[in-house]
Amino acid sequence: MRKWGILIVALIMVTSVLAACGQNKNNAGGNTPANESQGSANTGTASKKLIVGLSADFPPYEFKIKNENGDNEIVGFDVEIAKEIAKDLGAEVEFKDMLFDSLLNELDSGRVDLVISGLSPKPERAKQVDLSQIYYKAEQSVVSVTKDKDKYNTMESLEGLKIGVQKGSIQEDIAKTITGAKLTSLGKINDIIMQLKSGRVDVAIIEGPVAESFVKNVEGISITDAKPVTEDEGYVVGVKKGNKEMLDQVNATLDRLIGDGSIDKFVTEASALAEK
Repeated sequence: MRKWGILIVALIMVTSVLAACGQNKNNAGGNTPANESQGSANTGTASKKLIVGLSADFPPYEFKIKNENGDNEIVGFDVEIAKEIAKDLGAEVEFKDMLFDSLLNELDSGRVDLVISGLSPKPERAKQVDLSQIYYKAEQSVVSVTKDKDKYNTMESLEGLKIGVQKGSIQEDIAKTITGAKLTSLGKINDIIMQLKSGRVDVAIIEGPVAESFVKNVEGISITDAKPVTEDEGYVVGVKKGNKEMLDQVNATLDRLIGDGSIDKFVTEASALAEK
């Protein structure tokens, strides 16, 4: 009986050792609890990846081209600014292309870290997210088919017209102030241009440099003499509400880029690229 007792004790000890080894092996495999994962959005400067939301149909701010490998690549001067912000944060940058009117909801939900997409500082936006300083200003334009260009030389001449605008944009707000205007609000500028070319809308209100880019690349459309005026001139970066660390870093990068002339350089380069 004594020998059996010794054997049983020995078996228990061996089993315990093997179980412990199994646990050590699992822990050594590098499994990390979900709440300790790295690289998620809105982690501030601790994140190694900066997730940037934009709507890549807004040349020269952000748009797609085919790169040398034949793949779609998002480029534009907003893109270059975002890369500089990421560099100053010591982070990699990842771009998420989406509809313009969904950008702030994505930011508010934490699925992106910041939004840079020709975003104007509208007061209602400032209630939802934090906004950076203005980094660029541009006028608004009214675009028509070329044969009708001379019809529309004042904002009053747009009264009662069918007007194409980007959904959720400052241009949509402008169009809503025009007496009798019938709005077609779409998510993509390309779709607005198609509506204009096909005669489904009479004119489109589009941000100045974007309008110039489309006029140079799409036959049969022109910028009219009508000049929309808005109090929300200028463009900003959107940051999740309360993320002061990120907002301060964004403003610091913008200060640097404005001060050394980089933004003007980015605009020139992106405009030339969009013309191709």
